Amino acid sequence: MSLTERPEAAAGDKRPSFPVRLSPHAGVPSASKKSTNATDAFKPLPLKHAVQGLQKPLPAGVGLDSQAVRTRMVEKLAKQGVQDAAVLAAMGQVERHRFVDTALANQAYEDTSLPIGLGQTISKPNVVARMLELLREGKGERLGRVLEIGTGCGYQAAVLSHLASEVYSIERLRGLHEKARENLRHFRLANVHLLFGDGMEGFAKGAPYAAIIAAAGGEAIPPAWIAQLAVGGRLVAPMQTASGQQALVVIDKTAQGIRQTVLEAVHFVPLKSGTN
Repeated sequence: MSLTERPEAAAGDKRPSFPVRLSPHAGVPSASKKSTNATDAFKPLPLKHAVQGLQKPLPAGVGLDSQAVRTRMVEKLAKQGVQDAAVLAAMGQVERHRFVDTALANQAYEDTSLPIGLGQTISKPNVVARMLELLREGKGERLGRVLEIGTGCGYQAAVLSHLASEVYSIERLRGLHEKARENLRHFRLANVHLLFGDGMEGFAKGAPYAAIIAAAGGEAIPPAWIAQLAVGGRLVAPMQTASGQQALVVIDKTAQGIRQTVLEAVHFVPLKSGTN
């Protein structure tokens, strides 16, 4: 079965079914077995246990397939200020080296962005963790349905799969969409939907979303994203400020309206419309 679900293929109000129904990933409840209590379904470990829990006995032939390098990455993220134990645990579970070219695998766990083709990059682990922490801020349980704008190589979608009940990830570049499909096939993530389409339009058939996260920044947040964000939801994205520089922006949608917070300077690829 294909991991692909095209936005234009959905009909009526019916949301797309899961792209694959395989063994659910560790930490992700089965789609057919839902908890009636969100806090029972997802209880993040205290910070120290999130790091210690990654330190499992290593198999013979320790290398990039072991937990060792990911544990060191998580420890570094914690020292850099990432405090959300659920985010740290999710970062430690996803093998980042599977999302970059083999020649760059030895750099996969360094705090640096790396090229993934077509002029795009995989974001630094610190940036991914920072944005996910902002997305989850104040939430002790698993996020609900999340929309990711810009699948890229699929790494952030894989991390999100540990933090959300469903992930809809849309990519405008067909080459990267196909690469993400191949990269994610290994993980068998039944709660991740990959879509090929114009990210600026979002994906209305999956709305409303508890959270929206974007890996590209424009001069303004597209109205479609705001419309598809649920009341009580949060959006985290880079955006060009009046100075012409990009900054990280957090938008909270409340019953009273929209609240926008501009944070630190960042550098992401520009947000573009259409597909290619």
